[in-house]
Amino acid sequence: MSADTDAASVGGPEDRPAGGVGLATSGASRPESPGAGPRRWLGDRIGSVEVLAALLILLIIFREPLAAALDTPRVQTWTTVFVSIMVQAVPFLIFGVLLSAVIAVFVPRSFWARALPRHPALAVPAASAAGVVLPGCECGSVPIAGSLIRRGVTPAAALAFLLAAPAVNPIVLTATAVAFPNNPGMVLARGLASLVVAMVMGWLWLRLGRTEWIRMPRRPELDDASRGRAFWGAVRHDVTHAGGFLVLGAMAAACINVLVPQRWLQTLADNPALSILALALLAVLLSLCSEADAFVAASLSQFSLTSRLVFLVVGPMVDLKLIAMQAGVFGRRFAFRFAPATFVVALSVAVVAGAVLL
Repeated sequence: MSADTDAASVGGPEDRPAGGVGLATSGASRPESPGAGPRRWLGDRIGSVEVLAALLILLIIFREPLAAALDTPRVQTWTTVFVSIMVQAVPFLIFGVLLSAVIAVFVPRSFWARALPRHPALAVPAASAAGVVLPGCECGSVPIAGSLIRRGVTPAAALAFLLAAPAVNPIVLTATAVAFPNNPGMVLARGLASLVVAMVMGWLWLRLGRTEWIRMPRRPELDDASRGRAFWGAVRHDVTHAGGFLVLGAMAAACINVLVPQRWLQTLADNPALSILALALLAVLLSLCSEADAFVAASLSQFSLTSRLVFLVVGPMVDLKLIAMQAGVFGRRFAFRFAPATFVVALSVAVVAGAVLL
C-alpha cells in the first residue's frame, strides 16, 4: 500500500490540505447513483458486530467437528509455537511502540542533530552503539527505527540501530551468558559479530541504498494535535500496524515449525558447511525473540559452536516476523532488498567470528 493510500485511509477531512476542501465539498453535493441506496443500506446494517455474531453462531453449530480437528498433535504443536512467539514478542513490541511514540511526539528534531555525528558515516557506528544500552527485541526496534527516520535521522543510522539493538543489549547478552556457562566466548562473539553486521549494513545503505525504497506511511494523527492526543494516536497506529504483521509472521513461523521434521537436523549437523546454512535458515524460520533464542541454540548440542553462533547472529536481524514487520513499516520494496542482504552479511560475519573467537 502506498503512503498516499495509507494516509487517505487514516486521516479525516481535517488532515487534508486546504486544496482538497473543494473536492470534498463537490463530492458531498454529487447526486447518488441508482445503485448506491441498497449498497449503503447493507453497509449500515452489516458491520463488525454482526460479522462477529455470525462467526460465533457458526462456531457453536460446528463446535464438535472443530474440537476434533484441533485435538491433533500437529495443531497443538502449531498453537504452542504461535502462542509462545506472541507471548515473547508482544511485551517488547509494546515497549518499542511506547518508546517510538515518545520519540515521535516529545523528542525534538534538534536533539538528533546534537546526539548523532553530522557525517552519516560516523552516525552509523554511534547508532549501533546506542543499541547496547537499550533493552528490547526486534519487535520493538522496528517502530523505533521508523520514528527515528521520521524525526530526521539518516536512514543508515536508523537501520544500524534496528539491527544492533535486538542483538547487543544487556538482556540478550546476559541470557546468552546464562545459556552458555561453559563457553564465555559465545557472549563476546555474538556481541562483536552483531555490532559489525549492523555497521556494515548501515554503511552499505549509504553506498547502495535509495530513498525511494523506503515508503514511510504518512502520520496525520501527529499533526495539529496536542501532545497527549498525538502520543496515543501514534501508539494506536503502531500497535495495529506492527502488531498485525507480527501475527502473520508468527503464524508462518508456527507452520514451518510443524512441517520441518526434526530428524533432518541431525543429518544436517553431520556436515559442517550444511550445518551452518541450516541453522541460519532455521533462525529465519523459527522467528524466536532475541531474549530467548540463546536457550534454543544451547539445546542444539549436536551442532558446532560456530553454527549456533550463526543462529544467534542471524535470528535477531532476519526472521519471518521481522521481515513482515519491516514490510509493513518501511514498505515491501525495502524489506525484500534489505532482508536478503542482511542475511548474507550476518552469515559471513558470524562464520568469521566463530572461526576466530570460538
